[in-house]
Amino acid sequence: MSDTAPPKTTVSISVDGRTHEASPGQLVIDACEDAGTYVPRFCYHPRMTPVGMCRQCLVEVEGPRGPMMVVSCMTPVAEGQVVRTDTPSVKKAQEGVLEFLLANHPLDCPVCDKGGECPLQDQAFSHGPGESRYVEEKRHYEKPIPISDLVLLDRERCILCDRCTRFAKEVAGDPLIHFAHRGNTTQVLTFPDEPFSSYFSGNTVQICPVGALTAKPYRFKARPWDLDQTESTCTTCSVGCRVVVQSSRNELLRYQGVDSDPVNWGWLCDKGRFAFEAVNSSERVRMPLVRSGDELTETTWAAALDAAATALRTAGDVAVPIAVLGGARGTNEDAYAWAKLASEVLGTPHRDAQLGDGLPAAVVLGLPRATLDEAAAATTILLIGPDLKEELPVAYLRVRDSAEKRCSRILEISPVDTGLTPYAYRSVRSRPGELPAAVRKALAEEAGQLAKGPVVVVVGRHNLAESDSATVAAIAAVRAALPDATFLPALRRGNVLGALHAGLTPADGGLDATAILEAAAAGTVGCLVLLGADPIADHPDRDLARRALAGARRIVAVDTFVTGSSRQADVLLPAAAFAEKSGTTTNLEGRVSTLAQKVTPVGQSRPDWVIAVELAARLGADLGFESTDDVTAALADAVPAFAGITPASLKASRDGLLVTSEAATAAAYEAPAVPTQGGYEFRLVVSRKLYDAGIAVAKSPDLAGIAAGASVHLHPLDAERFPATVRVASARGALALPLVPDAGVPRGIAWIPANQPDVSAGDLIDHSAVVTDVRVESLP
Repeated sequence: MSDTAPPKTTVSISVDGRTHEASPGQLVIDACEDAGTYVPRFCYHPRMTPVGMCRQCLVEVEGPRGPMMVVSCMTPVAEGQVVRTDTPSVKKAQEGVLEFLLANHPLDCPVCDKGGECPLQDQAFSHGPGESRYVEEKRHYEKPIPISDLVLLDRERCILCDRCTRFAKEVAGDPLIHFAHRGNTTQVLTFPDEPFSSYFSGNTVQICPVGALTAKPYRFKARPWDLDQTESTCTTCSVGCRVVVQSSRNELLRYQGVDSDPVNWGWLCDKGRFAFEAVNSSERVRMPLVRSGDELTETTWAAALDAAATALRTAGDVAVPIAVLGGARGTNEDAYAWAKLASEVLGTPHRDAQLGDGLPAAVVLGLPRATLDEAAAATTILLIGPDLKEELPVAYLRVRDSAEKRCSRILEISPVDTGLTPYAYRSVRSRPGELPAAVRKALAEEAGQLAKGPVVVVVGRHNLAESDSATVAAIAAVRAALPDATFLPALRRGNVLGALHAGLTPADGGLDATAILEAAAAGTVGCLVLLGADPIADHPDRDLARRALAGARRIVAVDTFVTGSSRQADVLLPAAAFAEKSGTTTNLEGRVSTLAQKVTPVGQSRPDWVIAVELAARLGADLGFESTDDVTAALADAVPAFAGITPASLKASRDGLLVTSEAATAAAYEAPAVPTQGGYEFRLVVSRKLYDAGIAVAKSPDLAGIAAGASVHLHPLDAERFPATVRVASARGALALPLVPDAGVPRGIAWIPANQPDVSAGDLIDHSAVVTDVRVESLP
């Protein structure tokens, strides 16, 4: 037996006379906080590079020549280091810094939105001199000035801490705000004629240590002491960012990011941060509605449930008596209750949480899954999917951070440039229909890079005008070439993975979403159930969606708004929205985290699982659920992936719990045959933008005007032949669209954003075709 002691993995330091074991390389400011001593700071943020600008974090460190004042956010710990934070010299230095910061600060705390949660205000009391010697006139600026659609700037409050500008440059990659001018006139400004049009601008408001940056949707709405809050999980997309939901007088007023280390690091995208306005919308469905002639009229829950039960009970002797679409917008509990209702009461295998814009459930659930942390630590990140910046913005931040810090190399394969193209080690452009061949070629050419270490594949649908079979064949090619690779499914909807795990997926030969819509269009669906689903907006083939809704004999919708699809329902049941119900959600990693109820559901709306229970009762069955916890427990018992997921285990883990993934054996898929273009010059690419005509944006007043609208993007050499507005025609339909020259679009490709206000690219897409080809013509 050896007497050799194991090597020491910590650094011993002294903080105000107390011994503390710090991590090697840790900054003194963090080590002091770990030791129980808070060092005041303004410019320092643990998720950004320290710059030592504000000098508020000065401490004394014992050195060879005696004690010396150091900036703790720039000084790493060292063995035997003696740190003092409470000496008279430290106190005097901190008081002096605060006195200088307050020399020109307007001291408008009574009218400043930051009052009550302002670090400058707090530290002026806790570490300041108590009174100021300055009597001179303070400087004045016009206030506030809008620097974007969502953010307002009060320049006279700014203390030049560099937090917002560092975030914009380092974290978001959108250096659209910066210091301007010199000396006493230095101020944060945008560039001339270029607003702060970042998808992440709300984060600068949250991290601003004063009230210089304020959010337009929250400004003057409440004071911090008016707010009641609870932690929850954002369901705007499938990243699952942790948030604090704040309300006052039973109304949602603000979301703030929570620093969940494995997920969002405290960041939120602006859509997720400000979409609370849609929950508060006066256009919410507040009462059950039933069809009376051509109108939906308000009724009681009893009458509406009876009407819905009758529609389900008398679906008729048709090929598909009942089909269920949707469920990815709700909780895991909602999805499981409806899957149980479909299986055990309605007896239908025809259900799908996706709407023809994702990947087959068997493929998604059968992939060996990676986490965001594993993706960020991978030697190579292989991107075969959507533009993460547009569809999964905070996942984009994590991948971008990894590439910028040289942790990972990005190999991107996509039809057009994406937000990650500037950070990619190599970008390969694949024409629609030719993705499998492009992937195989890239794998062969980059075999050396791919062999250097772990590979994580971020996979999903980039092009809604291209069959999902191309992506499936590309996945098969990757699994054959890289059997040890893991996958991060880039599926867009907030709880799509949870809904698929919970059973809202075709079972026993059941139809998927597109096949359900085809059957409905043929008149062979007796009753179509829409669970927060809007096929007209979300299915790639808009014509098919319209025909399906017209052809279904009965439609029962469960939704928060009257949409283009739910407007055609025979019965519309009002559903509780985000923050109006509790439960769990599953993000793209398979991480289950909690959703919290913060406000009362509007009107008479109810959680989806409650509606499922009551419908079952009307049909003579008992699902056995009386509370959300009952459904969570049943889900954990019945679905192997959710084993061990209990309210107690979730409460003990703030960052959520990963569900298991049953990795299937890699199967070979034939790449689809790509047709010739015939008389059509351009191949169509349709992909999503963050801001579109979806409910979250359209019903949030401060977001609704940001959506850019539909346009067709061509390579500049292709675009120079056409006027500013053109006609884009396919075999399915035609649209008149503004033309945008775009060097990020290859020759021979026409790219159109999906589901934009007023115009939908879905009018051009034929879902049955491998690709969609279009002509671009001058308007007659």
